[in-house]
Amino acid sequence: MDRYPPIAEHGMVGDLQTAALVSSGGTVDWWCAPRFDSPSVFASLLDSERGGHCHLAAEHPDGDGMTVRQLYLSDTAILITRFMGPGGVGEVADFMPPVAAPTPTDRHTLIRVARVVRGSLPFAFACRPRFDYGRAPHTLELADAHAAVLHGPGTDLHVQSSTGIRLHPDGDDVTARFTLSAGQAAVVVLTTSDAGGPPPPAPSLAAVAEDVEKCRDFWLSWLRACTYRGRWQEMVNRSAITLKLLTYAPSGAPVAAATMGLPEQVGGERNWDYRYTWIRDASLSVGALIDLGFEAEAFAFRRWLRERVEAGKTASGDPLQIMYRVDGDPHLTEENLDHLEGYRGSRPVRNGNAAADQLQLDIYGEASDALAVGGDIGAIRGWRALAGVLDWLTDHWDRPDEGIWETRGGRQNFTYSRLMTWVAFDRGIRVATAFSRPADVARWTAARDAVFEQIVEQGFDPKRKAFVQHFDTDVLDASLLLMPRVGFLSARDPDWISTLDAMDEELVSDSLVYRYNPAASPDGLRGSEGTFNLCSFLYVEALARTGRIHQARHAFDKMLTYANHVGLFAEEIGPSGEQLGNFPQAFTHLSLITAAMALDEEMGREGTVPDTGGTRHPLIHGLTVPPEDAEEGN
Repeated sequence: MDRYPPIAEHGMVGDLQTAALVSSGGTVDWWCAPRFDSPSVFASLLDSERGGHCHLAAEHPDGDGMTVRQLYLSDTAILITRFMGPGGVGEVADFMPPVAAPTPTDRHTLIRVARVVRGSLPFAFACRPRFDYGRAPHTLELADAHAAVLHGPGTDLHVQSSTGIRLHPDGDDVTARFTLSAGQAAVVVLTTSDAGGPPPPAPSLAAVAEDVEKCRDFWLSWLRACTYRGRWQEMVNRSAITLKLLTYAPSGAPVAAATMGLPEQVGGERNWDYRYTWIRDASLSVGALIDLGFEAEAFAFRRWLRERVEAGKTASGDPLQIMYRVDGDPHLTEENLDHLEGYRGSRPVRNGNAAADQLQLDIYGEASDALAVGGDIGAIRGWRALAGVLDWLTDHWDRPDEGIWETRGGRQNFTYSRLMTWVAFDRGIRVATAFSRPADVARWTAARDAVFEQIVEQGFDPKRKAFVQHFDTDVLDASLLLMPRVGFLSARDPDWISTLDAMDEELVSDSLVYRYNPAASPDGLRGSEGTFNLCSFLYVEALARTGRIHQARHAFDKMLTYANHVGLFAEEIGPSGEQLGNFPQAFTHLSLITAAMALDEEMGREGTVPDTGGTRHPLIHGLTVPPEDAEEGN
C-alpha cells in the first residue's frame, strides 16, 4: 500500500481556521477549506486516486529514491522537508500565514517554497484538487504561465508560481518541472477563496521572504506567553503549538483533530470524523492552558462554552450536546462516503458524526469544571444559565448513558459519567458559595452526595478492589484515571491505589494503556483498536500523583518515543508501534502537557519518596528466563 504513507509520516501546517497535512514525501494529502470541517480540497489520505493532492518534491536525477528528512523550524508551525541525493540538497518549506482575525474568512493561503542549498536538483510539482471529498468535478482556467484557477463548486483554488516555474495544463490539473541550483529558490502559492473572488497578488521571492518572517515572528511571539520551564520543554512547546493550530480563532473552539476517517484499526470500521469541538476534550484543556500561561486561549473557549450553555436546549431537549461545529452549530449529520476507498482500504469513511446525538452525562462535569477554573464564570447571564443546567441535572443524573467512549453497544450506568456529574455539582456549589450567587445549594449538595454514595457502593468491585467501567460489570476503564485529578479521592487513597494496580494488570501493555477491553465489554463495533494515547499519558500523571515517580518517568519517556519525527501524535498506537486514528489529536497533546507538568511538580517536591505503595520495577518485573533451546528456534 505504498500509495498511502503511514499516518505518522506527516507534519501539519495551519492558519488558525484550517489546517493541511504534508507528507514526508512533499505531498499535501489533506486540506479542507475554508474551515476545518469544510469539504476537502485535497483528500488523497482517504483515497489515493479520487481524493486529490498537491505534490512538490525534489527528484533523484537517475530516478532513484532520495533521502528525505522533515522538521519544524524551531518553535514555529513552519514545516521543512529536506531532500538529499547525489546531485545536491534541497528543501521545501510549507507554511500558512496565520489568520487570527475574530471573523471567518473565505481566503486561505498555503505557501510552498522550494530551494536548493547544495548542488543542483530537479523538482516536480502537481496540483490535482478533488473538491467536496472527491465528489465534484472542477474546471481549469490558465491565465498565464504562472497563474491558474481551478474552479470547484462554490470554491476557487488559485495556483500561482514565481519566476522559474512554468505551469502546464494536465487535463483540468496543473503540473510543472523545474531545476534549481545552490542559492536558488522558487515559490508556489495555493489560495482558496469563494467562487469568483479576485485573484491574489502575484508572488515574489521578496514578498514570500517577508511572509516567512511574519509567520515565524507570530509563533515565537505567541510562545513567549508559555510559562513552562520544565524538563520536557521542546515536547510541551510542540504540543502547545499543535493545540493552537487546532483551535478555530474566530470562536476560540478547538477541534479534536484535523482529519476524518483515519482508522483505529487498518481495514476496520472505527473511522470517525474528529473535525468538531467536543465539550469534554476542550473543557479539560482549560486548566492546562491557564497553567501554561495561555490565558487568552482558555478564556476564549470558556466564552464559547458559556454561549452554548446560555443557548438553552438542544434538539434532544437536553441543555448541552457532546459536540458542536466550531461556530456552535449543533447539526453534525453523519454520512458514509462510499465512493472513497478509505485509508488503506479502511471503510466506511464517515463525514459528520452521529455520536453528537448520544447522551453522555459526563459533559456537564467537564463544562462546569472549565467554567469554574477562573473562579466566577464571568457573567451574570452565564451563571444563571449554568445554575439552570445544574437544576436540570439534579433530576436527570441518575440514568444510563452511552459513556465517554461513544460506544454503540447500548446505554449503561457508567462510573465515569457519574464521576463527572459529581464534579458538576461540586464545582457549582463552590462557585455559588465563593461568589454568593443565587443557587439551590441544598438540592445540589444532596444530589452530589447521592452520586458519591452510588459510585462508592455500585461503581467499586470489592472482589477486584477496583472502580469499574459501569455498575453491571467488573471490566476496568482507563477514563477513571481522572478520579484523583478531579478531586473525587486522594491519589494515595487505598481504593485508588488498588484500582491503579488492577489497571496495570489488565489495561497496560509496556506503559501503553487500552481504554477498556472490548472483548469483555462489547461496544457494538467490529474489530479492535490500539492503545489510547490519552490514557497512556493519564496513566503517567496518575503514577506521578500516587508517588510512583520512577515508574511514571519511565512510562513517559517511552511514550515520547512513539511521537512521530516532528513530535506529533495520532489518537492511538498499534501493536507494532504505528500511529492510528485521526491526526494529530488534540486530546493526546493536551494529556502530554498535563503529564509533563505533573511529573515536574512531583519530581520537584522536597522529601518525595519515589515508587511508594509496592509498585514494581518497570524494567525487570515479570520477566522470565527463556528455555535453553530458544536460541536454536526450537
